Amino acid sequence: MANLTSDDISREVAGRTVPTLFAATVAERADATALRWQITTEAWDGWTWAQYADRACRFAASLAQLGIGRGDRIVLMIRNRAEFHVADMGALLVGATPVSIYNSSAPDQVRYLAGHCDAKLAVVEDLAFLERIIKVRADLPELRHVVVIDDPHELAEAGTHRWVDLLGAGPVDLESAAHVASPDDLATIVYTSGTTGPPKGAMLTHANLAWLDASGTKVMPIDLPGARFISYLPMAHVLERLLSHYMHVGHGTEVTTCPDPGLLAAYLGQVRPTVFVGVPRVWEKLYAGIWAMAGADPERAADFGRAVAAGKARERARVEGRELTDDERAAWERAEAEAFSLVRMLVGLDECQIAVTGAAPIAPETFDFFRALGIPLSEGYGMTESSGVITNEYVDPRPGSVGRALPGVELRIADDGEVLARGGNVFPGYLHDPEKTAETVDDEGWLHTGDVGTLDDEGYLRIVDRKKELIITAGGKNISPANIEAALKEHPLIGQVAVIGDNRPFLSALVVLDPDVSPGWAASHGIEDTDLAALAAHPEVRAELDRFVAEANARFSRVEQIKRYTILGEEWQPDSVELTPTMKLKRRGIAEKYADHITELYT
Repeated sequence: MANLTSDDISREVAGRTVPTLFAATVAERADATALRWQITTEAWDGWTWAQYADRACRFAASLAQLGIGRGDRIVLMIRNRAEFHVADMGALLVGATPVSIYNSSAPDQVRYLAGHCDAKLAVVEDLAFLERIIKVRADLPELRHVVVIDDPHELAEAGTHRWVDLLGAGPVDLESAAHVASPDDLATIVYTSGTTGPPKGAMLTHANLAWLDASGTKVMPIDLPGARFISYLPMAHVLERLLSHYMHVGHGTEVTTCPDPGLLAAYLGQVRPTVFVGVPRVWEKLYAGIWAMAGADPERAADFGRAVAAGKARERARVEGRELTDDERAAWERAEAEAFSLVRMLVGLDECQIAVTGAAPIAPETFDFFRALGIPLSEGYGMTESSGVITNEYVDPRPGSVGRALPGVELRIADDGEVLARGGNVFPGYLHDPEKTAETVDDEGWLHTGDVGTLDDEGYLRIVDRKKELIITAGGKNISPANIEAALKEHPLIGQVAVIGDNRPFLSALVVLDPDVSPGWAASHGIEDTDLAALAAHPEVRAELDRFVAEANARFSRVEQIKRYTILGEEWQPDSVELTPTMKLKRRGIAEKYADHITELYT
């Protein structure tokens, strides 16, 4: 597989589109469960592949009756639920391009996105989402139709289509509809999170997605048909679309939809996924929760600490390519029998065969912890412009590395350290923006990722930081803030960190307390007021973080150490001034909002 070229994979997937993959899966797995969801805490419901296909074909027929066809675009504002998949697939079956909008988007953002992609139809989940469309509809002359899924009392304004009515149409023929779109047609447009400037619409073709599906699954160590996934990340993000929609369609996986990420912990315990992918913040919360359980009793905490040490020793031996000593093997077997198997079961990852973290750097301690527990965590790397994935290594991951290039993907490091990638997964460009496209993909087809990294002799890629986010201190030192932030977030009390220091004499940081862990920590230390603002000002919290920051600083060179920091008494929410929907830092927004705090740090 290492010798496969991009052209080899392109030949393998020639002619395939997302709908042809869907039709093949429906034919092979008609009676298997495709989608399932929770009705109550005890009851679940679901659709087979045949039932999913019937609804998608009925929705496609209604779209055709409304004049939606090949090349048209529809926008979707739907939480993680089965109807999303029907709406998206129905659009593809008439040759249209579905475009997801983040559900947290304000009316002005909806106006921009729907207008930028020239959407002719919108599907919204409920009346609250519908209201955002109504507020800006006068500014969207191309938007001809609006469909609402949940409107039990028929309160939507006149002219709005009801989802249930559109599903009453006679279904299109799946085999015929599957061939309406061509591989070069757009399967979706994914709008970037907009850490700087307005979002850009990354165009992804059917060929891109079919290519990535074939490449990515060649290195997966499991058979995917029937594999269990939980869909909980925003459907407007390329990672969730790739995992729970395109890969789902291509391989007949079983997807459980989780409409509220806050319910993820409960869903893990009930679904017991065989494949689980989470952004670092998800793994950090699991890490803090496990240690909180173990730390409730000092003696048990000490035993668990010894077990984790045994697990880490086993992992070191794997990375070093050596056999365990007799003592190491005995310690690990004892840890597995007395601790790890129970912990994996309690968090719902006892049947997990593939676990991945991505979208942002993860703290080494967090990564090592889950590997020690026997959870097969690996770190992947990709971006919207690469259809979601560039590298991974499921079988032999290396701490601090995001793995090796997928089959058919070429990697190289430019003279300035930027990571460049080339392959059939690289997008054709940004919608209505040839200038940005030319800046991102050069004449030879190399995708300029904007990340600085290194490649070792075995092909393992390490990401240093975003090229534009490297801090250059007043002394001229180039510093990666992401690595320092990841180290500081190893403390369970810390939820978010933003390192400051560009053109400054030293590094400082804004620290946000973890809203889930902090109250429990405070209670265990006899602190009565567990409000975040009160805790941010509490001397015991400050003393604990002073101790930890000093400990973390010891890992870095003098110029990379945090000299001052302030604790903020508020929570940073996804898709806000501070964070993107997948919880990456919006550094410009943070710098503007907390300008006074930053000034004080350097006074």
